[in-house]
Amino acid sequence: MELLNIFLVFLRIGAFSFGGGYAMLPLIEQEVVRNHQWLELSEFVDIIALSQMSPGPISINAATFIGFKHVGLIGGIVGTIGVVSFSFLIVTVMASIILKHRESSLIEGIFRGIRPAVIGLIAAACVSLFDTSVVDFRTFGIGFLALLIIGKFKLHPIAIVGISGTLGIILYSF
Repeated sequence: MELLNIFLVFLRIGAFSFGGGYAMLPLIEQEVVRNHQWLELSEFVDIIALSQMSPGPISINAATFIGFKHVGLIGGIVGTIGVVSFSFLIVTVMASIILKHRESSLIEGIFRGIRPAVIGLIAAACVSLFDTSVVDFRTFGIGFLALLIIGKFKLHPIAIVGISGTLGIILYSF
């Protein structure tokens, strides 16, 4: 029963989240932390960090980690299948429609409406995770420095994660 529950939760997340993994974070948090209590908020933040460091999309990595933590290996597989199923189906169907009608003002209008909503979802994820992630002045400094480096130097996200982890070791281990 839990496997079906994991599948349906991640199927719903995959079906109702547009804009990729970051846009899915508020819905994943709502389902996994608040509705089902499969994770504490701090564990959710850790899984996001692990998902960032692992190759592949954050939503798939998060579904895999959460399913694995909750039920084991089969839970990770079921969570992953759940989160990608709807997208796979929709992309397959929509690709043919969009390619046929790519010059349509209706299609263009749909995408112009979705883009700002995706930005809003990503901002909501940032606000939601801020209190758990930024616990003191040092963590605020690391986050602010990461934002500055990304904005100014366009450094690769992996380098930002490496620098941030190194700073965390220095600031919290000594």
